[in-house]
Amino acid sequence: MVLTINVAVLLAVVIWVRLRRRTQARSRSDERLTVAIVLVFGVLIAPTAFGRGILDVVGQVAQGVTESGSP
Repeated sequence: MVLTINVAVLLAVVIWVRLRRRTQARSRSDERLTVAIVLVFGVLIAPTAFGRGILDVVGQVAQGVTESGSP
């Protein structure tokens, strides 16, 4: 039996654990590390079907906001 782990799933768990901590307990370097982890997570999920789905939804929302703001 071979156990494999998806790096994106692992990073999602790490992000979830880090963001559950109280804001007052974080230092600047800790916040920078969290931002770096989130950026790597974004790069990992971008080429997947899930990432494309998120991009499509965000694009539709942005288009709707743009169209509702024009006269």
